[in-house]
Order: sequence, then C-alpha cells, then structure tokens
Amino acid sequence: MTYSRLIAGTMTWGSWGKQLSKKEMVALMHHCISNNITTFDHADIYGAYTTEADFGKAFMDSGVKREDIQLISKCGIQYMCDDRDNKVKHYDYSKDYIIWSVEASLKNLETEYLDLLLLHRPSPLMVAEEIAEAITILKKQGKIKDFGVSNFTAPQMDMIGLRMDIDVNQIEFSLTQHSAMHDGTLDYMTTCGIKPMAWSPLGSVFREDNEQTRRIHKQLGELMNKYNATEDQLLLAWILKHPAGIHPVIGTTNKERLTQAVEAANIDLELEDWFLILVAGQGHKVP
Repeated sequence: MTYSRLIAGTMTWGSWGKQLSKKEMVALMHHCISNNITTFDHADIYGAYTTEADFGKAFMDSGVKREDIQLISKCGIQYMCDDRDNKVKHYDYSKDYIIWSVEASLKNLETEYLDLLLLHRPSPLMVAEEIAEAITILKKQGKIKDFGVSNFTAPQMDMIGLRMDIDVNQIEFSLTQHSAMHDGTLDYMTTCGIKPMAWSPLGSVFREDNEQTRRIHKQLGELMNKYNATEDQLLLAWILKHPAGIHPVIGTTNKERLTQAVEAANIDLELEDWFLILVAGQGHKVP
C-alpha cells in the first residue's frame, strides 16, 4: 500500500461545504499534490451523492495522471436525500449493492479502479461471507486494489478479517477522541498489520470552548516556540508519533493550512512533550 502520509479529505469540497467550482477543485488538487498529499479520501454519500462526480469532472480537466494519485471511497450508508428513495438512513452490505456502489463511484470519479474501498460503518446485519464474495469479485475485476473498513471495532474487524484481508481501518482519532488508543483498537490493528487512518484528526480543539480545550490550548501554547509550530501542527505531530503509523485525513480546503499540515510530519515531539499533550487532553496524569 502506498498512501501519502497525510490524506486530503474531500467531504467539504462540494455541496456539504465550500461548494468549490471545477476550477477551484483542480487548483486544490494540484496544491495537494505539490505538497505530497497524493491520496484523496471520498465516500459515495458526500454531498448527498454528488461530490464524487464533481471531483471526477475536475480530475478529468486537471491533467493529473491517474497513477500519480490514490483514490479512496466508502460505501454502505444509505443516505436520505433526493437522490435516493430511502425511508430511513440505514446500511446495505449485500453483495449486489457493494458491487453496484463501487461501479457508481468509478463512473463518478472518472476512473477504472479505486486504490482503496472502505465499508463506511459497521452494520448489525452485515454478513461477512457475502461481503467477502463482493470484494473478491471486485478485486478480480481490477476495480479495487485494497479493501478496508471504517469505524470498526476489533471484534468487528475480526469477523470480517477471518474471511478476507483488511488493509485499512479509518477511525475517528484525535487528542480529544483517542479511545482507540486505550480500548485495544490500535493495538489490534498493529498486531494484524492493518493501517490506521484518522478522520477529524484535530478533534474538537478548535470547534469547542470548554475546560478540556482550554487545557489543550494552554499546553500547546507552551510548546509552540520550542517547536516553531502552530497548534494544529502540534496536534498532528502528536498523532503522527504514534507507532501504529496513523495517516491523518485532513478536511480543510484552505491551501495554507494544508501546507502547514504537511510540515507537521517534520516535527518529532520529545517523549515527555508527547505525554504533556496527552495529559492536557485527558485532564489527568497517566496511571
């Protein structure tokens, strides 16, 4: 597997966020690539099933070679919107739906294959054997290269992983949501060779004003001069130091912030500074 150390999350590129024009998407794509962000994270539901197609049109105009980038998409969530006749938000991991969804993503993204397909969220009704059958077909047809899951626990990964190889699990992970570090999820993934990707890697630090985020801002402020870094760079450096080799998925469309995010990979936090940041997030010392 070859994915860029930081990954560009596209959820807010379209109608669910900045509503970028085709020209703006092309420019942002080139900016990412010039900063060594070559992996683009999608899901079929982004933009209520519209963002993949918007990106695909931009990709066709970009002049970017397909082999120079990696495209991720997710399937399974049946979203309630004008594009789907769904009575309730639910999950569908039937063989036929997985295959149909991948083929729709390929068409929308203007590509012949996905570098990585993820099951978006676990379903209580998923049948591992049926999922394995769909993935086997898609791999044999060359429509996906790698397979993974998203938001799966260790037992859920076990259930699927006994039938087929899981390459990636994309989970929520940040200083304000680091349960995967304590509940065995990251340990399991390291043991099994499953690559972790982290969505929302900055957590709630800049979204909320509460006792926890104030502690974090105070601690990061005390380290900024030492590392000549911004707060968000320190938060990313904290994740990147974890030995599981986590790939943060960066959701911003701001070019300056993307460039700064990449520079976080050059920050090597000292051991005690890493724990100072952890303690600020937890609000208590380690056991």
